[in-house]
Amino acid sequence: MIPPFSHLIRLTRAGFVLAREGVFALVDPTPLPGAAQLGLKLARLLERPTAATGAGRLSAALGRLGSSYVKLGQFLATRPDVVGIAIATDLESLQDRMPPFPQDQAEAAIERALGRPLHVAFASFGPPIAAASVAQVHRAEIVTDTGRKQVAVKVLRPGIEQNLRADIQAFFFAARMAERFSAEARRLRLTEVVATLARSVTVEMDLRLEAAAASEMADNVKDDDDFRVPTVEWDLTAHNVLTTEWIDGTPLSDRGALERRGLDLPKLGRSVIQSFLRHAVRDGFFHADMHPGNLFVDDAGRLVAVDFGIMGRLNEKERRFLAEILYGFISRNYRRTAEVHFEAGYVPPYHSVEAFMQAIRAIGEPIHNRSAEDISMAKLLTLLFEVTGLFDMRTRPELLLLQKTMVVVEGVGRMLDPKLDMWRTAEPVMRAWIERNLGPAGRVEGAVEGAGEVGRFLGGVPELLAHGARIAAQLDRATRDGIVLAPETVAGIGEAEARRGHGTTIALWVIALLLFLHLWR
Repeated sequence: MIPPFSHLIRLTRAGFVLAREGVFALVDPTPLPGAAQLGLKLARLLERPTAATGAGRLSAALGRLGSSYVKLGQFLATRPDVVGIAIATDLESLQDRMPPFPQDQAEAAIERALGRPLHVAFASFGPPIAAASVAQVHRAEIVTDTGRKQVAVKVLRPGIEQNLRADIQAFFFAARMAERFSAEARRLRLTEVVATLARSVTVEMDLRLEAAAASEMADNVKDDDDFRVPTVEWDLTAHNVLTTEWIDGTPLSDRGALERRGLDLPKLGRSVIQSFLRHAVRDGFFHADMHPGNLFVDDAGRLVAVDFGIMGRLNEKERRFLAEILYGFISRNYRRTAEVHFEAGYVPPYHSVEAFMQAIRAIGEPIHNRSAEDISMAKLLTLLFEVTGLFDMRTRPELLLLQKTMVVVEGVGRMLDPKLDMWRTAEPVMRAWIERNLGPAGRVEGAVEGAGEVGRFLGGVPELLAHGARIAAQLDRATRDGIVLAPETVAGIGEAEARRGHGTTIALWVIALLLFLHLWR
């Protein structure tokens, strides 16, 4: 356990860097208490002259603070409920680019991880082609039964795990302090926010988990015609090394190259959105970092996703909630949309369904009263988070991650087709899921599953009855022969009774004295 003093040192350094870069100028002091406003004014005295905008200041500060803070910034970009829409939008532009670490260090780390010389594992191994705060990627070749195959090799930075672990502990310390003194921090569940970040970083620190995420998604989409995932080379993957198929596709960030290939960009935009919704609603497992740099189009015209370090997962209840909420907005069924919030337990029962329905209508109607290209998802999210606070809804990190990813995905779709209608594109996916899972076929399947659960319970009843009979027999023997207590147990009971008797005697004397004084007066 790292002592709190070290947390304070780390957080103080971070505060100094943030102050020097002028980040505190982005904070609105109006809602803060007097002491906090004074602290904010003192912090701003440390600002250095800069021409950078708000986004530039924050990005520069987080980059100076190192890998943990870059990851924190990227994560907070998915949590506008915590930092606000404006800052979250600015953080989306935060680039996770760092200078590469030396080639010999990368090669030594790979040899230790794989337990064999580099020339044995790879037919060729090139210099880094991309470097981020946590890892860097090399292009290499392996020998297979069909000849040479190009692969991408991702290797963690040396010493990154220890630094990240220490910084995460400091974040936990700061979140606990904030929740102790702030009701708003408790509503936002800041410790849970940090815990979500810690889980995400844990996946990124063990590349076998990222490989498993890629493998799971590959299984989920194996029958999809428009989306695929690179295959994992498990023999060349370890704790700090991940080897996957090399993707020779066109990145979605290069619109010019997509146009030169003659691709149908509006269709591609719809495919991005519908693929994401299928992953979230059908599979309950989605890529939560679907920015254009992580998406490619292969020679067959299929979307290919890379970098599975940040993933989202939804259970059956949350998927049903999501499908009904989205379909409720699409179909303008605001009552059902409101009822789903209450059924899921997201809105406390002491609130009115009708009042919440009215708030939902205020969010949904602007969508239908504007043309598709004029709809602002950022404004929609702003309204949604205002309703969240108004109706005492506790923060749902998994849903917020999904909502934020939806905004990013819509941005990718709009980049490919500026007139894309997010809701019309989403409608067939949502309707198909609802018909499959909430329609007659879904009810029959649910009844069959329910019958199976009942059957499993009934199958276990004899064992439960036998267990109950054994307990009853033990109790019968104990009461028939008398309960035998160990000498030390008897002594303990005697001491306890003596203490209780002593306390009772004192209490009686106090009562008698009070009565005497009352009568004497």
